[in-house]
Amino acid sequence: MVNIFEEYESNVRSYCRVFNNTLKYAKNSTIYAEDGTNYIDFFAGAGALNYGHNNEFIKSRIIDYITSDGIIHGLDMYTVAKKEFIDSFVEMILKPRDLNYKFQFCGSTGTNAVEAALKLARKVKGRTGIFAFMGGFHGMSLGSLAATGNKECREGAGQTLPNVTFMPYPYGYMENIDSIEYIDNVLLDSNSGIERPAAIILETIQAEAGIVVAPEEWLRRLAALCEKHDILLICDDIQVGCGRTGDFFSFERAGIKPDMVTLSKSISGYGLPMSLLLLKPELDIWKPGEHNGTFRGNQLAFVGAKAAIEYRDLYCLGEKTRQKAKVIEEFLHNEIEQLDKKIHIRGYGMIWGIDFMEFDNLEITKKIVSNCFENGLIIERAGRMDTVVKILPPLTIELSTLNEGLNILRNSILQVL
Repeated sequence: MVNIFEEYESNVRSYCRVFNNTLKYAKNSTIYAEDGTNYIDFFAGAGALNYGHNNEFIKSRIIDYITSDGIIHGLDMYTVAKKEFIDSFVEMILKPRDLNYKFQFCGSTGTNAVEAALKLARKVKGRTGIFAFMGGFHGMSLGSLAATGNKECREGAGQTLPNVTFMPYPYGYMENIDSIEYIDNVLLDSNSGIERPAAIILETIQAEAGIVVAPEEWLRRLAALCEKHDILLICDDIQVGCGRTGDFFSFERAGIKPDMVTLSKSISGYGLPMSLLLLKPELDIWKPGEHNGTFRGNQLAFVGAKAAIEYRDLYCLGEKTRQKAKVIEEFLHNEIEQLDKKIHIRGYGMIWGIDFMEFDNLEITKKIVSNCFENGLIIERAGRMDTVVKILPPLTIELSTLNEGLNILRNSILQVL
């Protein structure tokens, strides 16, 4: 039988090469295939499904909006859906955290929010340079790709990616380097050859680098350094924001207030395309239409996003996330880390990684992920050379399903080892 996807879909396809069954429908943390097989989801749409598949609370709001003939496509025009989302986000997310941001609705993917942030930072400061961190991932369009460290991703650009300088992140062979002191010295040294950037962009938890968690004190020192040198701090919260760490924003644990924050993936609450740049009001020096996009006003996403904020509050999702995070952490340390001294565990909230870098066989994680899929668990790899198995379930996953998935993972690791 001819596989229509292999025959007609581009070679650029990726996830389907590992998860090669044809999926039909899904509910909360379980995905059902066309052939009747069901899978526990430890992938959550690469972080776009924090509220689970087809969340009933959010779905009902979207269906009601559609049946009422609400505006579906609105560019950046004023709409009721946008007004209600902004109002809810301000009252329920920003004000309780003493945050004051303006909203810029970007094109429909996270990389566009990053592009907007970098463009605006350069416009505000009148400097072309950006500092990013080794291991960081910020998107696949040229501007955001320039701030992404992964060699294979960068090679896809087909050209040089200028105006970004990479600095050490507190991890691996750079862990013993005081990277904040290093950056400070670079900026103060008139002979360093590195000019002061317009902005520093970072993930507080580097997800694609293998779940690398920045220390809280390091984040506070970085924010202070940016203030000292008149540099804007951009927090890329696209994958680890929207409640993934327990708090709504991943930077809350450090008590910092970035100049800009990029959000996408789970911001719509329902897996609908949406990206958002939050910026301090004094930075908003855009001219009308200077950064735009046809789908920067995804009305259904606004409806879903507002419902997601209400759902988070109504069902105490932050506290439940922290409770499940503890279950994951304890299981990984007690049941998986003990399997081999070369296994290392990292994570925070409900994003965790099992690192197999010290094993001689770099195919181990590929075999583990394949074995998991054969046994009913969808889970992906991350990190340098894909040596980290990445745990990223929906925040709404049932506790019994979470434990079942963790046991499948443990058994798969045992079989492969």
